[in-house]
Amino acid sequence: MLIGVPKEIKNHEYRVGMTPESVAEAIRHGHQVIVEKNAGTGIGAADQAYEAVGATIIDTAAEVFERADMIVKVKEPQAIERAMLRPNQLLFTYLHLAPDPDQTKDLVNSGATCIAYETITSDSGALPLLKPMSQVAGRMSIQAGAVALEKSKGGKGLLLGGVPGVAPAKVVILGGGVVGFNAAQMAVGLQADVTILDKNPATLEALSNHFGSTAKTLYSTQATLEKAVIEADMVIGAVLIPGAAAPKLVTREMISKMEAGSVLVDVAIDQGGCFETSKATTHAEPTYVVDDVIHYCVANMPGGVARTSTYALNNATLPFILALAGKGWKQALKDDKHLLNGLNVWNGKVTNQPVAEALGYDYVSPEQALI
Repeated sequence: MLIGVPKEIKNHEYRVGMTPESVAEAIRHGHQVIVEKNAGTGIGAADQAYEAVGATIIDTAAEVFERADMIVKVKEPQAIERAMLRPNQLLFTYLHLAPDPDQTKDLVNSGATCIAYETITSDSGALPLLKPMSQVAGRMSIQAGAVALEKSKGGKGLLLGGVPGVAPAKVVILGGGVVGFNAAQMAVGLQADVTILDKNPATLEALSNHFGSTAKTLYSTQATLEKAVIEADMVIGAVLIPGAAAPKLVTREMISKMEAGSVLVDVAIDQGGCFETSKATTHAEPTYVVDDVIHYCVANMPGGVARTSTYALNNATLPFILALAGKGWKQALKDDKHLLNGLNVWNGKVTNQPVAEALGYDYVSPEQALI
């Protein structure tokens, strides 16, 4: 199969769909790979590194999209990229369609087969291709929030861990999944006062056993959530409903009761955000203020640490890339029910139920694509 790797064009997105090492593996398995010029410079991978393992460097994205059987990206295709997709072409990347009707419409109209990293599952029910970026984003959320808390950035002027004789900052984490766990690890490591809210008793027990007395856990109800948010110096939004839009857990009224200079970090912004006042931002302008509360809502947080993120992502995506390229997408999906769950759009139809429900499309089961 001819695999195409275009350069990411989303604002301040430095990651790349395949590293030179991943390209080498694909070529070793008998595939051809074309890479857009300078696609890997954001992770320190020059064109020569790709050429050295057998890839062909292509001058323009248009030619990559025109020639490739499968496009491997990181972020959702932007409008100019969606216009270059064609029927029966395979797109493999993060999509996050539920809060993005324009992208969904364009992908449906393209006729392309679109497999989303974030809805591929595993035997344990986990999301193995979302996990590495959730780990990165969870850890980044604390350092981003810590910077935003500095007075020069408009924050309260707090050091997360305090110092002897001065109380640490209160960090509240909504959701105890991969993002929440990794955020808690970082916050606890910086000696903040950490509270994690979740609705799953088993998750709360696991978190309590792991962190012991270094982090508090609370069962999330409207009352406990509101009290925790209002009293917090920093709130991390770490909720996820696979494939669906994130629930708006924190209302504007709650936010209006927070102290001026408090910080909200919405890691769920890719799925629409879990704060009522959230709107997607970029690394160029990461924050804005509502009711004197700082909002950090960067939609591609892991892009800020592109090298770490790209290698972590490729560790997870490479086996699926090789399966799709080696077997063809239909056979690969027939052989792997978890990869089948990644199919979001096929032949002008929406094949992910939460996306269809969120955006008003008729749902077609992904199994229909295999007939």
